[in-house]
Amino acid sequence: MEKQKKPSRQQVYTLLVQIGRKDGDGLPEGATGAALMCYASGVDEAEAVRETVAILKQADTAPLDVTGYGTLAEREAQGHDIEPDERALMQRALDENAVIVAQMTPFFGDQETA
Repeated sequence: MEKQKKPSRQQVYTLLVQIGRKDGDGLPEGATGAALMCYASGVDEAEAVRETVAILKQADTAPLDVTGYGTLAEREAQGHDIEPDERALMQRALDENAVIVAQMTPFFGDQETA
């Protein structure tokens, strides 16, 4: 049986975070929540998710759900088309050991987020 080494190097993970409404969240009037496309560094996806949720809570948002899309290499292996500007944001997240919110799409209407 081969020993698995724990990755010691930070990687960047692509995460889609759904947030609900909260006072002071900065979402547009009438929005019921939003989807945030984030790039987050971590030694594994679980750490990237924990860091992202913690930072979003500090920013007065209400994270409800996180979907992970993997690392750059994993996404490339799945055939995702990754634009140069998206790659630059991923590199920035890695360089700064940060969470980058790349895109915010508000939800309107009858969508339940609570």
